[in-house]
Amino acid sequence: MITIFLQAAGAEGSMMPTMLMMGLMFVGFYFLMIRPQMKKSKQEKNFQAEIKVGSRIVTTSGMHGRIAQIQEDGVVIETLSGKLKFEKAAISREFTQQRFPDNTTETK
Repeated sequence: MITIFLQAAGAEGSMMPTMLMMGLMFVGFYFLMIRPQMKKSKQEKNFQAEIKVGSRIVTTSGMHGRIAQIQEDGVVIETLSGKLKFEKAAISREFTQQRFPDNTTETK
């Protein structure tokens, strides 16, 4: 029984191909998973820092509204049902004027 294990261990040779394969897998994971996630996180932080009063936004929970006030500890969002206070981190994305044009500016 021991001779089987010794023969199997001796047949391997060097660990260089295995280490090279593990390194290539790590590099692949970095470029396919870690780097895009870091880029997306940086874009979200920049967006949350640059929000303005009057912007139409969507929160991470799916609440649609318009920013009424910006405070130190969060933002006040005006929805159809009233005004609600959220953390800046809860703001997911902004809607553009092309998608939701204001009703006050009508073109003839």
